Amino acid sequence: MYLLDILFWFFILIVAIQFVYYIIIFGKFSFAKKQNNTQKNLPVSVIVCAKNEEENVKKFIPFLAKQNYPNYEIVLIDDASRDETLEIFEAFEKQYSNIKLVKVENNEAFWGNKKFALTLGIKAAKNEYLVFIDADCYPESEDWLKEITACFSIEKKIVLGYGAYEKIKNSFLNKLIRFETLLTATQYFSWAKLGKPYMGVGRNMAYKREEFFRVRGFMDHMKIRSGDDDLFINQAANNQNTAICFTDKSFTYSMPKTRFKDWFMQKRRHVSTASHYKLSDKVKLGLFYTSQLLFYILAIILLSTLFQWIAVVSIVAFRFIFVYISMGYSASKLKEKDTLYWLPFIEIALILTQFQVFTTNLFSKPVHWK
Repeated sequence: MYLLDILFWFFILIVAIQFVYYIIIFGKFSFAKKQNNTQKNLPVSVIVCAKNEEENVKKFIPFLAKQNYPNYEIVLIDDASRDETLEIFEAFEKQYSNIKLVKVENNEAFWGNKKFALTLGIKAAKNEYLVFIDADCYPESEDWLKEITACFSIEKKIVLGYGAYEKIKNSFLNKLIRFETLLTATQYFSWAKLGKPYMGVGRNMAYKREEFFRVRGFMDHMKIRSGDDDLFINQAANNQNTAICFTDKSFTYSMPKTRFKDWFMQKRRHVSTASHYKLSDKVKLGLFYTSQLLFYILAIILLSTLFQWIAVVSIVAFRFIFVYISMGYSASKLKEKDTLYWLPFIEIALILTQFQVFTTNLFSKPVHWK
């Protein structure tokens, strides 16, 4: 019984840690007021880097070309594609006067490194303000650029946006992917509002070119194949220069993986990149995911033994109430409310997947940009 007493009090501590994360930390974003930014119409360059993306660029570049924005160019970077991506880009360059094409040939020192290709595109851009979107993404509306650039100011030189995934009906995997995306965005938006920004997603972010050169671009992590978005933000963002953008028309969307195997490989790349974050960021992320795992483990142990079961059930109920409240407000802002309908099952599936990703990465390296 003495051991169960210790586990019970440890369980209370874990739920207290969860409360701090969901209500106090994540609440900075979840309970934030709706944004109403003043449009600035700054001259911007939209950066798109593609490698073997012929089908996606054919569909999505026209969305970028139709933005309701007075002064912008689109910098299309072909990173030595082996398919028809370059030919499609050349056709778009002829069709639209504000498109600039950057052709990247394989370089022995930087072969297959997206950061090298992006660096060339950033240097070729004519405007100081840069907006980034992946080749397999499209903006929510024709006002996407207006919304993102409205968050820039004299102090705010980095803007973090939300890169969502399309919904697929009757797919548990799709809900799992979108819930993980929602949870990740809730975290990096919240920490940014607390003055501790640690990551962003290349599917939707922006920054001034001077911030890129201030930290020597990607040079400090050029040898790490991934991280052109989150490792850069982890290095360059601070409590003074970073803003977030979560207005309805500022989202971008991309097609999610439809096979668990493909999504699992994607998560392996993301987790391997996160291992290069600053120590303080790894600690705060690690503590959250550890508390997630221990909550379920301790709840199962205590309930299976019926130790203080009324108190344990009450604590479990309390925990789910504050999780639903916090994530419910966040999901409403980011249009992901349907992901919460089966929260316990999705949460357990995500925790088990993350644990498997972590253990798999200990024994083998994931495949990155080719």
